[in-house]
Amino acid sequence: MTATTFRIGGDLEVRRLGFGAMHLRPETAEERAACVAVARRAVELGVTLIDTAHLYGWGANEDLLAEALHPYPEGLLIATKVGIRQTTSGEGWRHAGEPADVRTQVDEALRRLRLDRIGLLQLHRLDPGVPIPDQLGGLRDLRDEGKIGHIGLSEVSVSELTAARAVVDIASVQNRYNLLDREHEPVLKACEAAGIAFLPWRPVAAGVSGARSAEIAAVAEELGATPTQVSLAWLLAHSPVILPIPGTTSPAHLEENLGADSVQLTQQQYDRLTALPTGV
Repeated sequence: MTATTFRIGGDLEVRRLGFGAMHLRPETAEERAACVAVARRAVELGVTLIDTAHLYGWGANEDLLAEALHPYPEGLLIATKVGIRQTTSGEGWRHAGEPADVRTQVDEALRRLRLDRIGLLQLHRLDPGVPIPDQLGGLRDLRDEGKIGHIGLSEVSVSELTAARAVVDIASVQNRYNLLDREHEPVLKACEAAGIAFLPWRPVAAGVSGARSAEIAAVAEELGATPTQVSLAWLLAHSPVILPIPGTTSPAHLEENLGADSVQLTQQQYDRLTALPTGV
């Protein structure tokens, strides 16, 4: 039986199927009301881990979650990310890993989320212009001051994870990963060996067709589930440290996603899926 909970950092127990809030970026009052309703419905359905970031609407996503869910129910963990700043030129963003900048962003996140402490604070990207000991040292100082509880990373390699862990304990890693995109399998295995939570973003491959899609659909039909549920169930079965965070703005899709932890793959079904070719 696949475990349905995980303790991030050894003490933050969450349901392994979480909710990624990235898509909750309304442009109208009507859309905002719908996004608020989806966030609230996620919690009603038992979600205890919600992932957001400063990058998602440059703080607007954090504001929306606070509007929807504050005062937060006991046991709900809202994890956010810092380390990216908006610009008016180029790609529209820049790395921001200097300790002073990270400190400012953490203070901003605390204000927007209406929190005294962020239980899990993740560095959205390592800043190539700032030494890793400086970036992680700044987060360690914020942890020691009580502004954050646990520290996570996003889009890192095994060597970067190792270098970061030499500075401070790392509780989570958030890399792109799904059934058909396993480029970061070595990072997952490193997390598994260390008991670090692995939060795959883009946990369901989009636009899949051909033989791979047919095989996923066949397993779904055998189980009376949907292909999306099968893809998420595979993640849950693949490693005990995987905490998928699928996102949506649709209440129906939300219920579909969260139904995945009741889908139990047989060993033969798991093996068939694992054998599928990966990559584009």
